[in-house]
Amino acid sequence: MNQGFFTAKQTESKSRPDGKTYSCASCGLYKNCKTPKMEPYGKFKRGILVIGEAPGKTEDQRGHPWQGKAGRLLQQTLHNKFKIDLFEDCLCLNAVSCKPENNRVPTNYEVDCCRSKVLKVIKEKKPKLIILLGGSALFSVIGYRWKKNLDGIMKWRGWCIPDQDFGCWICPTFHPSFVLHGEREALTVWVNDLEKAFSKVNEELPKYKKPRIEITDNLFDISIKANGTIAFDYEATGLKPHAKGHRIVCCSVAINENRCYVFLMPKSREGRQPFVDVLACSDIGKIAHNMKYEERWSAVRLRQPVKNWIWDSMQAAHILDNRPGITSLKFQVYVNFGIIDYSSEITPYLKSGSKDGNAINRIYELLELPGGEEKLLTYCGWDAIWTYRLAMLQMKEMNYDDLPF
Repeated sequence: MNQGFFTAKQTESKSRPDGKTYSCASCGLYKNCKTPKMEPYGKFKRGILVIGEAPGKTEDQRGHPWQGKAGRLLQQTLHNKFKIDLFEDCLCLNAVSCKPENNRVPTNYEVDCCRSKVLKVIKEKKPKLIILLGGSALFSVIGYRWKKNLDGIMKWRGWCIPDQDFGCWICPTFHPSFVLHGEREALTVWVNDLEKAFSKVNEELPKYKKPRIEITDNLFDISIKANGTIAFDYEATGLKPHAKGHRIVCCSVAINENRCYVFLMPKSREGRQPFVDVLACSDIGKIAHNMKYEERWSAVRLRQPVKNWIWDSMQAAHILDNRPGITSLKFQVYVNFGIIDYSSEITPYLKSGSKDGNAINRIYELLELPGGEEKLLTYCGWDAIWTYRLAMLQMKEMNYDDLPF
């Protein structure tokens, strides 16, 4: 069949990579509004950007955001609790700029259509702090970049994220209409979230040194430099090590927050021995994100249980905040360090597509691709670096001053 001069991919618009048109015309909400395409409102004196859901009936009639009951609650809370004037100190806009019919929640497609306007405001105004009020605002600013399940605002509220892409703090919390009609406890949580958020207005974003991730085959060198405390990570052929054909493909060893060694796991016992000696050394403290995984693979495939575990950053994340869905390393890296994606290119190859826990994943496919080995090793190295950095942050937050570092 004649395909013409160009493939479908070559003619695909960058503004509509999935084939959908994201525009006011395709959305259509503007047709039934008194104030279509409502403009951002506020003097922005303190560099705070407040993003809500969508204009309601009152907002549409008056031509400005936050004019109804929920808006009055937001204005009063900011003024009475934090001495912040919503329209003097902040700039206000919504995830969707036109009123949906019957004041309903906008659809994700409608938010997609309006996102370019939100991103333009962020780019031009360069806010110090972005307050995301509710799920639509969350989807507008984070949802299109988050490659996993976004879930709802309950998962994201309360975090003060040092977003490195936007260069500002991003703080999601409840929409005031939820607080207005919800349980009394919601008001307390909301106010606490806002207090944490506004404390960041004049705080600079943390800056992180680019780590040295060294790909090596000299395991003796690693065994010499791995002293004190290390964080390590495996990339293996699956979730469980017991079935035939499974093996540890590569390993990374972070010896501090800024230096990591990563290597393909040697197939011979003799080749692996320098690393096995590190695992067996009681003088070296071991850190992992979900140590059960590294412990099981070490014991089964390397025949060496890990000695001197001192920290599991996944367990610590659960102790610090026991909400579901927040303990993955990728989520913790984003909310604590502001890096939203360093893994999406590799993640598909670490899944098997089967519900069988013993299934082999697609990691060998990745290794056969041009540059695949280097990409896998670099990703593995980042996992160890972020695990080490996260563990240090958690220890500080939990006041662990007596560990041997």
